[in-house]
Amino acid sequence: MRQNEPWHSVVMEINRSLYGEQMVCSMSTQLFHIPETKDLKGNVEMHKHLVPASYHRVTAAGSAQRLLTGERAVSILKTLNACIQNAEQEDRNVRAGLQVMKDAAVAAYKPFIETIIQWQDYTEKHLRYAKQMMMQMTGQSRL
Repeated sequence: MRQNEPWHSVVMEINRSLYGEQMVCSMSTQLFHIPETKDLKGNVEMHKHLVPASYHRVTAAGSAQRLLTGERAVSILKTLNACIQNAEQEDRNVRAGLQVMKDAAVAAYKPFIETIIQWQDYTEKHLRYAKQMMMQMTGQSRL
């Protein structure tokens, strides 16, 4: 196995997390364009955390990709680690906002918000997998 190949799994998991984030962003933003949900309690507040969560995932993806292609600066690894941790923190607030939205939604939109929550579960799960792989590869529990 070439030296860079273990980073492929980290890149793949972060990309899966990004895909889930795309679905969460798309679906929750769609609610702003539906008359019955345009002012749904919790959505604006949730987006205040969704935007930085997305930024941190994108930055983590770029960092992991750079490690995959052979760059070795410790600062890249530190950036990857920090961005994963920051995304996890923002995710906690996103999840709280989604719960507010679900509680506030009329019955017809609760299943739609449940689907968003399922995508958020997917997003977080794959970020967690990426973090676990990164920690195993570096032999560190925390950078």
